Amino acid sequence: MKVVMIGTGYVGLVSGTCFAEFGADVTCVDVDANKIARLHAGEMPIYEPGLAALVASNVGTGRLKFTTDIGPAVAGADLVFIAVGTPSRRGEGFADLSYVYEAARQIASHLDGYTVIVDKSTVPVGTARNVARIMRETNANADFDVASNPEFLREGAAIADFMRPDRVVIGCESARAEKLLRELYRPLNLRETPILITNLESAELIKYAANAFLATKISFINEISTLCETVGADVHAVAKGMGMDGRIGSKFLHPGPGYGGSCFPKDTQALVRIAQEHGSSCRIVEAVIEVNAAQKARMIKKIREALGGSEAGKTIGVLGLTFKPETDDMRDAPALSILPPLMEKGASIRAHDPQGMHEAKQYLPSDVHYCEDMYDVCTGADAVVVLTEWNAYRGMDLARVKRALKGAVFIDLRNVYERATLEDLGFAYHCIGR
Repeated sequence: MKVVMIGTGYVGLVSGTCFAEFGADVTCVDVDANKIARLHAGEMPIYEPGLAALVASNVGTGRLKFTTDIGPAVAGADLVFIAVGTPSRRGEGFADLSYVYEAARQIASHLDGYTVIVDKSTVPVGTARNVARIMRETNANADFDVASNPEFLREGAAIADFMRPDRVVIGCESARAEKLLRELYRPLNLRETPILITNLESAELIKYAANAFLATKISFINEISTLCETVGADVHAVAKGMGMDGRIGSKFLHPGPGYGGSCFPKDTQALVRIAQEHGSSCRIVEAVIEVNAAQKARMIKKIREALGGSEAGKTIGVLGLTFKPETDDMRDAPALSILPPLMEKGASIRAHDPQGMHEAKQYLPSDVHYCEDMYDVCTGADAVVVLTEWNAYRGMDLARVKRALKGAVFIDLRNVYERATLEDLGFAYHCIGR
């Protein structure tokens, strides 16, 4: 089966590589010649555990190729996936579909025989029908169907999520398209992976609804954490008691400085705009977005109060910059909302992240001091802040941390440590909801 993946970003590269692992003949296409050159050289444009080895393996077998030339790639393809970016339009919240629609035009110009065009990018309801319309306008003789196949990949666990998914969602209205997509995903039959076949609109909405619900759980427990601090409860005990209810579950009930990344911020905003555009409302999702912004602002206040009421002239050591562990993704990371305001009020920042420092330099103020060693961030600092719960930070030599600090303030915004452990060592320990 010949598969083409348009776009070699996070979704396109992981999906294309995994389809090749399934046995398909996959060509990944990207307009960025530098990115394609790096992939040919074996360099990954993103950090994802296990991806480099899987790419190398499938390139070696000849099942995975990379190119900037869309014409030869699309000609004769069975399925062409559109996996380009759909960023939020600045200040609006609507998804920018210009890359999707341009990909549709280019694909239509090169089709040769029956082809299924598959929206893999996260796109608003109605996009698949617009893609079909644009392709017919571009090439009236093209023989194709358009399907929606949203991805559910967690950064840091994307390969496992693709190989062992909870479900595969396929939106299509053609028996031919369904047959080809079922054949592509046939290797998952051994795991009895559920495949949900639905119409285009339902498939498009499932992705947004799922992400908005997960974001809701995060914002909910963060609000509960604030209440816990007020009434003297322990948010971890509350979350555990909630999660034991099978109707609720324990996942995503972990307090922290707010959600970030490439999906939740963008998709919650887009869902609100989709509802508004169709004369409906998403009040709960609107509140989720507000609570998330407030949580990040509350973290600034928490750090300020831990420093005695002012950050001016203080040095803060920061452990973790990416929005979550096991990724180099800085998009909408809490660090981007929390650190600049502290610096504007006179704080100096020493920062470390196992994978994200190169990316962070593109987003954070230029006077952040980056440390290659995690203990170096503590040297001469008035306080240390855990912003991202990388495994490396869970087992630190706390005595060494305390010796390096000028102060003894430990601000744990991921609740990695226990209060008694830190206080026994002489730290002034601050966390969330406990």
